[in-house]
Amino acid sequence: MNSAVTFIHAADLHLDSLFKGLRHVPENIFKEIQESTFTALNHLVDRAIEHQVDFLLLAGDLYDHESQSLKSQIRLRRAFERLKDEHIDVYLSYGNHDFIKGDSFDVAYPDNVHIFPDETVTCIPFYKHGKAAAAIYGFSYEHRAVYENKSSAYITTTDDDFPFHIAMLHGSVATNTEHDTYAPFQIKDLLNKGMDYWALGHIHKRQQLHENPSIIYPGNIQGRHRKETGEKGCYLITLSKHQTKQTFLPLQAIRYEEVEVDIRDGLSPSQAEKAIIERLPESSVPSLFYLKIAAKETETFTPDEGLIQELVEVINESLMERFPWQYIYQHQIVLEEESSQLADDFLTDILEEVDMDFIHEGLQEIYRHKDARKFLPALSDEDAQDVKADAYKLLNDVLRKERSK
Repeated sequence: MNSAVTFIHAADLHLDSLFKGLRHVPENIFKEIQESTFTALNHLVDRAIEHQVDFLLLAGDLYDHESQSLKSQIRLRRAFERLKDEHIDVYLSYGNHDFIKGDSFDVAYPDNVHIFPDETVTCIPFYKHGKAAAAIYGFSYEHRAVYENKSSAYITTTDDDFPFHIAMLHGSVATNTEHDTYAPFQIKDLLNKGMDYWALGHIHKRQQLHENPSIIYPGNIQGRHRKETGEKGCYLITLSKHQTKQTFLPLQAIRYEEVEVDIRDGLSPSQAEKAIIERLPESSVPSLFYLKIAAKETETFTPDEGLIQELVEVINESLMERFPWQYIYQHQIVLEEESSQLADDFLTDILEEVDMDFIHEGLQEIYRHKDARKFLPALSDEDAQDVKADAYKLLNDVLRKERSK
């Protein structure tokens, strides 16, 4: 009998994400944005069925926040029911966004779904055609955060009948400073545990930390803001006696991209419009663009905010008629004089003093309000960075206007 197993490894579904900062887009596009995490989930199930996998691994953060909507729980249950109809098992662990003791509805999943019940690392077996095929290890967050290194708790079963050992871990490398550090580990901690595959979650950027054994972050399945660009999806994995075969499968319903356009060469507004459109990449799915425009003032073109805003609106009118549609949801003007003149001016001095603590302190009054807390999710590092970027843009515009008087 062929002892190989084939599975899909996904993580960070963040179902029903709030998509803050995008409510200004046209209503029909915003509805697609709101639905995009669920569309990506449907694509995930489609790929699992298409490739006739043995099981699906979901390594944490299935939901976007601890107060899980009934809509997201029912949509996920329906996805699991589709997989059950195809005799595909699901192994899932909860992470820091969907921890067990958060606020959720009592929605029962079908019996093909196997959940790691608490913060103790346990083993759940997978049987194929009645025979032991894989031992799957993992744990779930009971509370919002797990700060201890859990790697020492991953101990392979002494049952020799299992040809493969697979570990699920929602956490981050201890030296990673770009994200909140939960369940921290060092790569060397994972290498001597006897696992054939490490299915990681928590980091939204797709990356492979080690090859043999494979230690992989698949990233999230749908980008949600300007820092989550490009293809988003899952990994199709086949473990056999002699090799690990892996294939990335894109799932995103909408693709985020950051595009830079240089219109400093004395372009007229009409020429600038063409230059911007030509720089926008094509995609097989709808696209949202964050546009950076390098410009300078000329005799024929004064790139002030009002003119650029009008230009973007005109471009969006044509982009929305494309199939699939495209849309510039935010833009930033970088004037040539700013890149040199502002390098040592007052604006730079101010921004050097602005850090994450300042951002959080400035918003604390809102989050302390008893009614606001019911509706506002915790401010993430990504949110704080966006606030800082908006502050930069505002200060930049004000100082530029003052200099022009």
